[in-house]
Amino acid sequence: MEYRTLGQCGLKVSVLGIGGWNTFGSCVTDMKIINNILTTAFEAGINYFDIADAYACGKAEVAMGKVLGDFPRNELVITSKLFFPMSDDVNDRGLSRKHIMESIEKSLKRIGTEYIDIYYCHRYDNNTPLEETARAMDDLVRQGKILYWGTSQWTVQQIKKLLKICDAKNIYKPQVEHPQYNLLFRAFFESELRPIAKDNGLGLVVWSPLASGLLTGKYDDGIPENSRLSRINWLEDILYIEDNLNRIRKMKMITDSIRVSRGEMSLAWIMSQPGVSCVVTGASNVKQLKKNLGALEIDVTQEISNKINDIFPVNPERVMTW
Repeated sequence: MEYRTLGQCGLKVSVLGIGGWNTFGSCVTDMKIINNILTTAFEAGINYFDIADAYACGKAEVAMGKVLGDFPRNELVITSKLFFPMSDDVNDRGLSRKHIMESIEKSLKRIGTEYIDIYYCHRYDNNTPLEETARAMDDLVRQGKILYWGTSQWTVQQIKKLLKICDAKNIYKPQVEHPQYNLLFRAFFESELRPIAKDNGLGLVVWSPLASGLLTGKYDDGIPENSRLSRINWLEDILYIEDNLNRIRKMKMITDSIRVSRGEMSLAWIMSQPGVSCVVTGASNVKQLKKNLGALEIDVTQEISNKINDIFPVNPERVMTW
C-alpha cells in the first residue's frame, strides 16, 4: 500500500480508501460480510474509511463503526460528511451552525469514536453564510471533535470564496476537496479543480472512480440484476448510454493485452494522476475489494496512458452533476 500526504497538511492517507455509499447499511446489511470486507481492507493497508451521515440514513456510520472499533484508532483515518436532510425537521439539513454542531455529536455516537479525522461539507449550502459554516468547523477543530475538514462537490468559485474568508477571518482552512473523477468524466477535475487545489495546498480524495461499476465492463451486455444501476434509476439515466459503453468495450483491448481487468486499470490510471491523494472505492463483497486492490500492482506506462487518453479524451461538455 502506498500512502500519500493529504495536500499540504501532515496527514497520510492510503492511496486506496473504502467507502460506505450505497453498500454498508443499505444493500449490504450482514455484519459478517461487512466485517470481512473492512478487515480485509485494513489488513491490506487501507487506512482511509469514507462514511457520511446520509449513507443509509446513519446506518452506514453504525455498521462501519462497529467494525472499525476493533482496529487501533490511531491507525485509522475515519471521515464523515453532513449536508443532506436526515429527517423532516427544517433544521436537520444544510451547513448551519446548528446543524453542524448537532450532526457531529450524532455521527460520533453512531460511529463510536471520540473524533472524526476529516469532516466534509457534503455539498454547498446556498442558504447559510459561508463564514457561519467555516467558523463552526473551526470550532470543532479547536474542540478536538474533528482534526481536519473539507468540502465535497464544490465548485472552484465556491472553494475560492471559502478560502478567502478563512484567510481574512483567521479561520482554520479546509484541507481537502472530495470530487467525483473517473475516465468518463475528466474535464472539471483536470482543467479547473486540480489547479486551484495545487495553488492552495488542498488534498484531493476522489470518489466514483469506476463510475458505479460501469468501467469494470459488468454492463457490457445489459444491466445485471441487483447491480447498482438496477437499483438506482437516475444513475442508469446518467451513465448507461451507448457512447460510454462503446468506449469501455474498446478499453478491453488494452487491458487484455497486459492481462489486467478494466476495473483494475481504471483505478490504476486514477492513482497515477497528479494531485490525487486517495481514491475511494466501494465493495459489496471481499472478492470485489481484492479486485480493486489489484490495481496497486499495475504500472501505467506512458504508452498505456496515451492509448487510454485516445479512448477517453477530456471533454468539457461531459459533466457529472450529482
